[in-house]
Amino acid sequence: MAQMGTFSVSKLLFFILTVLLLGSELIQCSITYDKKAIIINGQRRILISGSIHYPRSTPEMWEDLIRKAKDGGLDVIDTYVFWDGHEPSPGNYNFEGRYNLVRFIKTVQKVGLYAHLRIGPYVCAEWNFGGFPVWLKYVPGISFRTDNKPFKMAMQGFTQKIVQMMKNENLFASQGGPIILSQIENEYGPEINALGAAGHAYINWAAKMAVGLDTGVPWVMCKENDAPDPVINTCNGFYCDEFTPNKPYKPSMWTEAWSGWFTEFGGAIHKRPVQDLAFAVARFIQKGGSFVNYYMYHGGTNFGRTAGGPFITTSYDYDAPIDEYGLIQQPKYGHLQELHRAIKLCEHALVSSDPVATSLGAYQHAHVFSSGPGKCAAFLSNFHISSAATVIFNNKHYNLPPWSISILPDCKNVVFNTASVGVQTSGMQMLPTKSMMFSWATYDEDISSLGEGLTLTAAGLLDQINVTRDRSDYLWYITSVDISPSESFLRGGQKPTLTVDSAGHAVHIFINGLLSGSAFGTRKKRGFTFSGPVNLLAGTNRIALLSIAVGLPNVGLHYETWKTGIQGVVLHGLDHGNKDLTWKKWSYQVGLKGESMNLVSPNLDSSVGWVRGSLAAHSDRPLTWYKAKFNAPEVDEPLALDMRSMGKGQVWVNGHSIGRYWMTYAKGDCNRCTYAGTFRPMKCQSGCNQPTQQWYHVPSSWLKPTQNLLVVFEELGGDASKISLMRRSVTNVCADAYENHSAVENYSIESNDESKVLPDAKVHLKCTTGQFLSSIKFASYGTPSGTCGSFHKGTCHAPNSQAVLEKDCLGKESCLVNVSNRKFGADPCPNMLKRLSIEAVCSTADKTTQPDSKR
Repeated sequence: MAQMGTFSVSKLLFFILTVLLLGSELIQCSITYDKKAIIINGQRRILISGSIHYPRSTPEMWEDLIRKAKDGGLDVIDTYVFWDGHEPSPGNYNFEGRYNLVRFIKTVQKVGLYAHLRIGPYVCAEWNFGGFPVWLKYVPGISFRTDNKPFKMAMQGFTQKIVQMMKNENLFASQGGPIILSQIENEYGPEINALGAAGHAYINWAAKMAVGLDTGVPWVMCKENDAPDPVINTCNGFYCDEFTPNKPYKPSMWTEAWSGWFTEFGGAIHKRPVQDLAFAVARFIQKGGSFVNYYMYHGGTNFGRTAGGPFITTSYDYDAPIDEYGLIQQPKYGHLQELHRAIKLCEHALVSSDPVATSLGAYQHAHVFSSGPGKCAAFLSNFHISSAATVIFNNKHYNLPPWSISILPDCKNVVFNTASVGVQTSGMQMLPTKSMMFSWATYDEDISSLGEGLTLTAAGLLDQINVTRDRSDYLWYITSVDISPSESFLRGGQKPTLTVDSAGHAVHIFINGLLSGSAFGTRKKRGFTFSGPVNLLAGTNRIALLSIAVGLPNVGLHYETWKTGIQGVVLHGLDHGNKDLTWKKWSYQVGLKGESMNLVSPNLDSSVGWVRGSLAAHSDRPLTWYKAKFNAPEVDEPLALDMRSMGKGQVWVNGHSIGRYWMTYAKGDCNRCTYAGTFRPMKCQSGCNQPTQQWYHVPSSWLKPTQNLLVVFEELGGDASKISLMRRSVTNVCADAYENHSAVENYSIESNDESKVLPDAKVHLKCTTGQFLSSIKFASYGTPSGTCGSFHKGTCHAPNSQAVLEKDCLGKESCLVNVSNRKFGADPCPNMLKRLSIEAVCSTADKTTQPDSKR
């Protein structure tokens, strides 16, 4: 009987534990706010968030991205909701694949983070049409984002759809889910300034509509100063420390701390130094901010035709802590990770008291949070852009680098300085794979058959989007012009000139089936004019203009009314004057023949239209389709197509659209960049005089082991035989730290309120998973100079530096090295501040090959 009793008790305990465990999945959360912070279950929180947009990566990538975000110190994942992807036609919904929003939010929950769901449904985001489906433009009587009944009905319907979907899956925190915040509308401030009363009426309606959906979590509006209660107005920008909520009982929230900037075709790559980004975040926190979201934390890829702008690149890397391919970008990721640790050490003081600011000098200040005995945190700032400063705070001396903030979780010890980067720098390269393209075939767009069977003709030039409804980037404008045999240019005179005015975004001119020229707009100036000589013959000449959209606009007052396509066509230089072709009869063909034949489909009969043989005859031919097969490489690294040999077009792998490519060269100012001073996108640029984007991400989950199908449509002409599959690899890692570097992981707060700081600074070298440290290119403990890739020994140097590092690190995925004399023996330079600088090579080769590399 005793044994049976024990067994029954055990079963009862097991049952209770099971119920508790299952119940924990649905523990309801109370989410409120006050002037200090978002309050979760009665507890104020300092929340660090990061934007990851689910359609800009694949479902197979999501969990890894979110886990890296959590390891980087994030509490919240932020995403927009993309209406155009979810409702491609009225009433027909898509929540599959990259648009599986429920799966994405549940992945956030699985990893153990909160979510901020920015429903909008206008998103901007450099996304096609700002996230609105193009069919919305054609709802009778509609006017976007104003006090307009058709628009409000459509917007409310989609918002309700998303909210109900989240409720059905118990995903709001009030139901036990991860969603603690939602956003309605997006960056409406510029609109309301222009629209006046109609804008105010609309924003009041939007707030009331959203709150009425009863999600149980707060709503926010970013860049909307008069967000009506209880909606919280929030800040977006490079800096938000001057931001103040519109009511004294709302918390100070930063919904977009821009980690970098987007890239446009023809522009340089924008880089934001992590020292400045950390400085911006610390500035916000020291002024009482309690919620920071990095836009972007992982930018990802504009697959398909989702890039907006127009002219936004396929890459949406954004110089984010996790790069486009899902790899950690160092030092941005690691330095921010240390910042987050330092902020969290201060959390109790930050949420329990208001900052008291005092001057420490002309450019120096202290912001002190004190919430009782032993609960004190301080932020010491130096806003000078070139001079370090030594300040006295609480009777102690502190050295502050230029344009920096030091964080003291106990008002005594510095655990982090925004300008002092002690984490590693990772060097990445695109390297070849062993995967070769084979079974090449081509298909030429047959320009001679244009117009056959067309039903759409009109007198005059129609707007491109009104004709295509954005079903394709491409629209043919086709007409003919009769040339008299008596024209003098036919007898050696000067050729006539054709002028084509376009509202955007690109055009290719074909005269009698031959390419006569091309012209392009830019993101800042969409409209352009083509003007060039044309070869006309006596008799009837066919003029075919291929007008091309490069992503629809995503921002601007009533951008839905902006025009696209050909606006005017005039032939100059004829004997009897100019001939205006604008109001002639024009025929229209939407898209390309290859699109209508679905040449990109892996299931297409290979005999349909394709011609096998040498690519040489096609290398410079415009409007040509190419296809090839390739096998997936046996590497565990992200993959990309190198498209440098091509011109402009689109590319698909196994039927998935990789996006638009364009080898236009970057213009900009790529002079030396410094972190100090107010950041703007033009300040730190790279990639000048190179193709803006050469590599195009191929998600590994889209590949099969063998016989993968590559399809390319080339508009201008290129050498497809040189397209190659590359792997993105961390090739070298560097660490650089001074012996007194503040190391936040060395700091702890004991239960007796005493602070403990371990003395040794450390440097951490880490390759990516599957790699190991194969050689040490440089190592010096003493006074080395330079930066990663160009280190040099200084006036003093510990001679055993390289041997110590090789012994500790080679053959390992990572190693941790103390920056101290104890590691390197005798002090190489007494009474001097020592620095340890290391550059190491990461490799995926077999470890058994390593003994030679150690010698």
